[in-house]
Amino acid sequence: MMFRILPRKSNGPSRRAAEPTRRFDVPLAPARDLAVIGDVHGCDGLLQTLLARLEVQAPGAQLVFVGDLIDRGEASSRVLDTVHAQRDQCITLRGNHEELMLDFLDAPERAGARWLRNGGLQTLASFDIGGVTEHGDEASMRRARDQLRDRLGPEKEAWLRSCPRAWGSGNVTVTHAGADPWVPITAQKGRCLTWGHPDFGLRARTDGVWIVHGHTIVPEPVCDQGVISVDTGAFATGRLTAALISSQGVCFVTVSG
Repeated sequence: MMFRILPRKSNGPSRRAAEPTRRFDVPLAPARDLAVIGDVHGCDGLLQTLLARLEVQAPGAQLVFVGDLIDRGEASSRVLDTVHAQRDQCITLRGNHEELMLDFLDAPERAGARWLRNGGLQTLASFDIGGVTEHGDEASMRRARDQLRDRLGPEKEAWLRSCPRAWGSGNVTVTHAGADPWVPITAQKGRCLTWGHPDFGLRARTDGVWIVHGHTIVPEPVCDQGVISVDTGAFATGRLTAALISSQGVCFVTVSG
């Protein structure tokens, strides 16, 4: 399974013991008010409810999606339609599940099994594509890829490929999975931003940059030590969260269904 639940577990060597614990006490200072939406994972009903709430509670905020719009839930195609339709008014980051799907489009024989067993089957079903499993042969993988590419359309595929791995406003940076706390934001490796880093959340940053992220499921949204966590596991819990961030602080809006 590619989703995680706090506390975060390391996927590699950590340098945590090399330095004493630091405190992060820098005030939030985004350049404008933000509304950052956690991992949607194909839950279009929750997304529609949350967007309606945000129109009332944060009408002037910049809307940012942390990525993982697709997979696991049952309505990925509708979620993509919803977000793509307002692409000029929102920022959408590349999540690891978008990356898995793009890998499938590029090389279905190599990447198909991994994507399908981690939610890709539900995404294909949302596009009315069947006849393939994670154990399918190369011909069935290529056939499913061709159908997906056709139904997704070139404009939407190009949009997904153009989604950045991080986006910033003032001293707030939004990523999908966090960031390497030892490295400046401008020097981050793409994999750390999209798939995570073993020291993220364990060591406070020293550059005054707040990190807002999804990817790791939390029982409740969290704001602590320069980290704002907004993935409340929509596909598993029926709860989708947005963080409303301003120079006055952060509050959370969670919808359930």
